[in-house]
Amino acid sequence: MQRSTFPRSLVIVAAGVLLAACGGPASSDSSSDTGTLTAVIGYGNNQSWDPTQTASAFSMAAFTNVYEPLVTGDPITREPEAGLAAVPGDVDGDTITFELREGAKWSDGQPVTADDVVFTYDRILDPDENVQLRAFFSGWLDEVVAKNESTVEFHLKQPFQYALERVETAMIVPQHVFDGKWDDAAAGKTLGSGPYKITEQAALDHTTFVKNDQYNGDHPAQYDTLVWRSIVDAAPRVAAISGARPQAQIADNIPPANLEQLRKDGREVEAVQGQNNVFLMFDTTRKPFDDKRVRQALHYAIDKEKVVQVALKGQGVAADSYLNPELEAYQKASTDFTYDPDRARQLLEQAGVSDLAITLGSTNTSLVADTINVIKEGWDAIGVKTTLNAQDTKALFSKLDGGEDYQVVAASGNPQQFGNDPDLIERFYYSPQSLWSTTYAKFAGVDADALYEQMDKAAYAADEATAKTENKKVLDQIADQAVLYPIVFTKLVTAWNGERLADIQPQGYPGINLIRAQRVDPS
Repeated sequence: MQRSTFPRSLVIVAAGVLLAACGGPASSDSSSDTGTLTAVIGYGNNQSWDPTQTASAFSMAAFTNVYEPLVTGDPITREPEAGLAAVPGDVDGDTITFELREGAKWSDGQPVTADDVVFTYDRILDPDENVQLRAFFSGWLDEVVAKNESTVEFHLKQPFQYALERVETAMIVPQHVFDGKWDDAAAGKTLGSGPYKITEQAALDHTTFVKNDQYNGDHPAQYDTLVWRSIVDAAPRVAAISGARPQAQIADNIPPANLEQLRKDGREVEAVQGQNNVFLMFDTTRKPFDDKRVRQALHYAIDKEKVVQVALKGQGVAADSYLNPELEAYQKASTDFTYDPDRARQLLEQAGVSDLAITLGSTNTSLVADTINVIKEGWDAIGVKTTLNAQDTKALFSKLDGGEDYQVVAASGNPQQFGNDPDLIERFYYSPQSLWSTTYAKFAGVDADALYEQMDKAAYAADEATAKTENKKVLDQIADQAVLYPIVFTKLVTAWNGERLADIQPQGYPGINLIRAQRVDPS
C-alpha cells in the first residue's frame, strides 16, 4: 500500500497485455456528465488481476464491481448477504449448501453454473498452485462439489466459525474463460457476473468500467461508466478531488495533512481506523535477527507515539497488539513494545550484540518514508548505526522474490481488505502457506510450529469464549516472536463530493466500495 501486499506471485506487471496504452482515460472529468463517475485510487493498477491470487489494493477494490462471491458482505461489518448465491441457512455442520441466483449470467451472456464454482474452488484448494486464498480455506474446507447446475455443496474437514466470512473472499470466475488461462487473469483480463465489466486498462493510469447489462443481482450499476484513475503520488491525487469543480467525485488514501483543505473545498472527508499498518519484518535466519531479543529490542527503541504525531499527523494509534483496537477481536498483547530505550539496550546486551549496524530497507510511500525517519532516530539513540534504503515498492519485493539478502524491512500492509475475522488477519502473514512468514521472513522451526498449532486451537475452538482465550495466546506469541509486527495502525482517509454521491461507506482498508453508494444528479 501504500500497496496493501505484494508477495512474489502477486506482483505481475500487466502492461504488456492490458487493453489500452497510457494516455489518459476517454473521459476523465465527469463533473457535468452524470452518467460517468470518476474515482481516484491511490494504488497502482499494474499488479495481478487474478482474483484467487492477488492482494493488490486496486484490483481487489475493482473486483467488487466486476465479480461476485457466493456470499458477499457489508464492506464494514462483513455481515453476510446474498451474492451469487443466497445466504445458506445451516452453516454449523460438516456440509454447507449454496443455491446459485436464478438467471445469473457472465457479462458475455453465458450462464453461471455450479461447475464454475467448483472450478474456482479447485484452484483455491490446489496445493500445487498454492494461491493467496488457499491459506484461508485449506484448514477447514475439504472439497466443493456440484449437485446440479445451480447447487454446490461445501464438504468441510471440520465445522468452522468463520466459514461464510471466508466465502466472501473468493470471487467466482468463469471456467470457459480462464481454464488453462490464469496468466491472462493475472495480466489484467476480467470477466465476471457483477454489475460492471472492465473495457479498458492502462497501467498506472486508469481502468474503465461500463454497465453489465447481464447482471440481475441486488446492486445494479448506477452509472453507465466508471473511470478509476490510478494515481500513486499524493499531490496529484489530492488535486483531482480539490477545488470548486473537481475532476473526480471520490478519492481514497488522502494524506492526513489535506483533510481540512478538502473540507474547505466542500468535500465530505472521513478518516477510518483499520488494520492498515506500518510493520517491521526481519530475516530470521540472519544473525543477529535470529534472536528474538534483538527483534524485540528494535521495537522497544521506536517512539511509536512520535510516529503517530509526525508521520500520521495524529491519524492513527501505536500498536500494542497484532490486531488494531477497532477490531472486535482485539486484545492487547502481553508484550506491547511501549517505547523503552533502556529495555532495548538491555535486550541487546543480553543477546550479546554490540556495534550493530542495520540497513533498513523500505518501500517509498509517503507514510513509510515519514515513519522510517523516526525509526532511525530511535535506533541511532541506542547505538545502532542505521542506514536507510527506501525503494520503489515493487522493486523492493521483486528483489526479495529473487532471494536478495536483507536484514530488516519496513513496509505497510492491510490484510483487513480480505475480512475482519482474526484468524484470517493472522494467517495472512503467519502460516505455512504464507509467503511472508515462510519465504520473506524465513520463520520456521519449533517456535513457528508452536504458533501455527496455537492458531489452529483458536480457529477451531468449540465456542466463542474458548476461541477468545486461545486467540489471546496467539497474539502473545506473535508479539513475543516479533517476526513481522506492526509499529502503528493508521487511519485511511476517503474524500468525496457529497453533491454527486450519497451513502458512501469509508473503509479502514485500501480502495473504495461503491456497490451501496447512491448516485446524486444535479437538480
